[in-house]
Amino acid sequence: MSVNRRTLLGSAAGLAAGSLAAGRASARESEAGGSKAGGGAPQALASAGVITPHVGNLPFEMIDGVKQFHLIAGEFNQEFSPGFHVRIWGYNGSSPGPTIEAVEGDRVRILVTNRLTEATTVHWHGMLVPSGMDGVAGISGPSIPPGQTFAYEFTLRQHGSQMYHPHDDEMKQLAMGMMGMFIIHPREPGADAVDRDYVWMTHAWNIPPGTYRPNPATMTDFNIWTLNGRVYPGTAPMLAATGQRVRIRVGNLSMLSHPMHLHGHHFWISGTDGGRIPPERRWSAATVNVAVGTTRDVDFVADNPGDWAYHCHRSHHTMNAMSHTVPNLVGVDERAAGAEIAALVPGYMPMGGHGMAGMEMGPGPVNTAPMMAGRGPYGPVGMGGMFTLLKVRDGLTDFSRDPGWYAPPPGTLPRRV
Repeated sequence: MSVNRRTLLGSAAGLAAGSLAAGRASARESEAGGSKAGGGAPQALASAGVITPHVGNLPFEMIDGVKQFHLIAGEFNQEFSPGFHVRIWGYNGSSPGPTIEAVEGDRVRILVTNRLTEATTVHWHGMLVPSGMDGVAGISGPSIPPGQTFAYEFTLRQHGSQMYHPHDDEMKQLAMGMMGMFIIHPREPGADAVDRDYVWMTHAWNIPPGTYRPNPATMTDFNIWTLNGRVYPGTAPMLAATGQRVRIRVGNLSMLSHPMHLHGHHFWISGTDGGRIPPERRWSAATVNVAVGTTRDVDFVADNPGDWAYHCHRSHHTMNAMSHTVPNLVGVDERAAGAEIAALVPGYMPMGGHGMAGMEMGPGPVNTAPMMAGRGPYGPVGMGGMFTLLKVRDGLTDFSRDPGWYAPPPGTLPRRV
């Protein structure tokens, strides 16, 4: 069947959700780290499961009709990009923590173990829960002391892309990485089901070059921007076969908004933290601003083969290790000074006189991501940070591995004249 953007919204002949979930289980587990339940048979989702690159989805057990999950808050090392390691806080050894995935109407129990050195809570951001389960320290209920495990339990009364995070010393704990996504599928997805369903969390960090821990006291001077706790070229690409229906969900608990822009496609803004938007109220765009404390879902048909950039359109957010004290050197001839410095610092590379795109291989302090990193088939990639790729291929069936770079058909590349 020919699939286009109109059929994405209007067709009632969507693929059955059960067959989608079964047919893509192994690919999802390979891509996202797995989401199989341990110790009990998982309850089938009413929609195909989500893919959370680098992070995976939280396993659960079915215990007397309740889906039981286990979150463990703690400190750990995480590799933001090859060779760049940061000491952060999060859940189950990851920031963001693993995605919790369930279905509208499910009864869920989340066991939260606190392995931090201070008290914490978990707030179920945007979710309709009993007051005592809301996770606001000193108001909703008690905090979780270090070394203890508390159980949060409630019935899911809604659907949509939600989040979880602490509400206890939250400025520090959020800045250190404690957050995650909570995806609740509609009980009856109908024609709204998709083939590929990606989940990303944005975040901002202040990690001075050469250091290993974020500065949680930062208010504006952030220098590292991540998608699912990674910076390009450490971010995994999204994969889709030509004609597949794709959903991208983005959550933002950083201190700045992120206008997320997709190349090569227009999408429908299809969901918020308030749930799915009815088809007749959706609007088409190529960029969606994800404000602080919100989520956004976008749906589209991957009908344009190629390697397509997906990134925040705040230009500093697609760079790494930005400094707020570097003088403006545009137009300055640095060659003489650079030669003298290079005699003292082997490998030194001047920057700024003619732009910074040549800095992708430049030296820097240990444990620091280059400002721009990675190389494509035609040379250096002039972006880093909050950036990844959507790779669309005709006939793609193996979603467990990167298909490599796209080979444009003859006549579709710019040429020298």
